[in-house]
Amino acid sequence: MNETLAGWLQILALIGALALSYRPLGDYMAHVLTTGKHWRVERAVYRAGGVDGDAEQTWGAYLRSVLAFSLVSVLFLYGFLRLQNHFLLSLGMKAMSPDLAFNTAVSFVTTTDWQAYSGESALGHLVQMVGLVVQNFVGAAVAIAVMATLIRGFARKKTAYIGNFWVDLTRIVLRVLLPISFIFAIVLVAGGVIENFHGFQSITTIAGDHQSLTGGPVASQEAIKELGTNGGGFYNANSAHPFENPNAFTNWLELYLFTVIGFSLPRAFGTMIGDKRQGYAIVAVMGLIWATSIAIITANELHSVGSSAGHLAGGMMEGKEQRFGVWASALFAASATLTSAGAVNSFHDSFTPGGGGMTMFNIMLGEIAPGGTGSGLYGILILAMVAVFVAGLMVGRTPEYLGKKLTGREMKFASLYILTTPVLALIGAGIAMALPGERASMLNSGPHGFSEVLYAFTSAANNNGSAFAGLTVNTVWYNVALGVVLLLGRFLPIIFVLGLAGSLANQQPVAITKGSLPTHRPEFIGLLFGVILLVIGLTYFPALALGPIAEGLH
Repeated sequence: MNETLAGWLQILALIGALALSYRPLGDYMAHVLTTGKHWRVERAVYRAGGVDGDAEQTWGAYLRSVLAFSLVSVLFLYGFLRLQNHFLLSLGMKAMSPDLAFNTAVSFVTTTDWQAYSGESALGHLVQMVGLVVQNFVGAAVAIAVMATLIRGFARKKTAYIGNFWVDLTRIVLRVLLPISFIFAIVLVAGGVIENFHGFQSITTIAGDHQSLTGGPVASQEAIKELGTNGGGFYNANSAHPFENPNAFTNWLELYLFTVIGFSLPRAFGTMIGDKRQGYAIVAVMGLIWATSIAIITANELHSVGSSAGHLAGGMMEGKEQRFGVWASALFAASATLTSAGAVNSFHDSFTPGGGGMTMFNIMLGEIAPGGTGSGLYGILILAMVAVFVAGLMVGRTPEYLGKKLTGREMKFASLYILTTPVLALIGAGIAMALPGERASMLNSGPHGFSEVLYAFTSAANNNGSAFAGLTVNTVWYNVALGVVLLLGRFLPIIFVLGLAGSLANQQPVAITKGSLPTHRPEFIGLLFGVILLVIGLTYFPALALGPIAEGLH
C-alpha cells in the first residue's frame, strides 16, 4: 500500500510540476522564436559564421542549412571518436572502430543516442564532454528549429520565408537549453549525481571483492541528456546507474526534465498562431496518450500472470532497480519511450509481454506524447492535419486546419512523413530476421527474440535510442544498418516537415466559417486520439502480433 501511495504521489507531483511549467516556459519559448531582438553574444556568433541575423530563408535554403550543419556534425564527431586516444582525458581508451564510430556519430547527431558500447569502458571524458554533450545541445535545438518553421507556416501568409536556421539554432541553445541545463546540473549534483574528472579507481565491494569504477562529468551531461530528450547514458546502465540516478528525487527530476519542454511546446504553438485554445487541444491529446500508456505498463508490471515470487515482491521485479520499484520504473519507461529520450532506469527486455510491448508501441506512435524535444509537436501536428482531412472526407468539405487548406500537396508531405518510420523499421527488422548471421545475434528465440530485433529498428527509425537488449548489435552489419536507419529516420521526416511548412506559409488563409471544423473542442481531441491509434495500430499490428502479442498469448 505504501508503494502504491508513493507511486500515485510521484505521478501527481509530476503532473503538477508540468502544469505549472506549461504557461511560463511555453510563452518564453514562443518569445525566443518570434522576437526580432538579438543578444550581443548572438550577433557575435552570426558574424563569426558570416550569417545575416535579420535575413530569412525559404524552406529549401533552411533545409540545406540543416543538412550541411548535420553533415559537419557527423564528420566532426566521427573524427573525434576515431582519434580519441590522442586527446587529453582519454583514460587510456582506444579509438573506436570505423563502423561503431559511424553508428555513434550518427546516433548522437540525430538525438537518438543509441549506444552499441558501454560508455564507461569505451569513451574518455573529453569526448564525452566535447563530442557527445555538444551534440545533445545542438541536436535538440535542430528539432525545435524545424518545429518552429511548421508553426510559422500556419501563422504566416503569402510568403516564401519560414525563418533563419542559424538564428533559430543559436537562440534555442543560448536562451533555452543552456540556462535550464546549467541550473538543473547543479540541482542534480546536490541530489547526489557525480561531477568530476576522476579516472578508474579500485573499489572494495560489500562482498570483499574489488571492482574498477570511473568517475566523470556526469551531472552536466545528465541534465541535457534528459532536457533535450537525448537519452544516452554516461554509463552502460544508463539511468539505472547510481552515479547517474542515485535516488528517488533524481529519478523524479529526470522524468520532469525529459517531459517539460515537450508538454510546454503546445503553449508556444498556441501563442505563435494567436489561438491558445489550439495548444490546449494538442496538449490534451498528448496527456491522454501519456496517461493511457502509464496505466497499461503499470498494470501489466503489477498484476501480470507470473511466478508467485513476483507477486510476493509486489510486482514483476526482474530487471528493475530495488531503489525505484515497479511504479517508478513503469512511469519512467512510459515517459522515455513516448518522448525520444530513450533513457532507461529498468530493463525493458525483462518487462512482461504487455508492458514491454507497450514501450515498443509508444515508440511506434512516433513519440508524440509529448514526444521528442520539438519533433513531438511537429509529429502530432501532422497527425492533426490527417484527422482534419479525414473529417473533411466524411462531410464532403475541403479540409482546413488553422485557416490553411489541406490540398493534395500538403497531404502528400504528411503521408510521406507518416510512412517513413514504419517502412524503415519494418524493412530493417525483416532483413535482419532473413539473414542467418544476424539471427545468430539474438540471445532469445521465438516471439521474444523477434521483439528484440523489431524494438531495435523501431527505436532507430524513430530516433528513440532505448533498446530491448538481448541482442548483440555491436557488429559491423548492425552498426551500419542501424546507422543508415538512424539517418533516414531523422532527415527524411525533416525534409517533409520543411516542405510542408513552406507550402503552408505560401497560402492565403481562408476565412473561418460555421462550416469549418472546430479543432479546439473535445470532439476534435477524441477524433485526433482515434486517428492516431488507428493509423499507427493498423500499420504495426501484424509485426506486434508476431512479437509481444504472440509472447503474451503463449
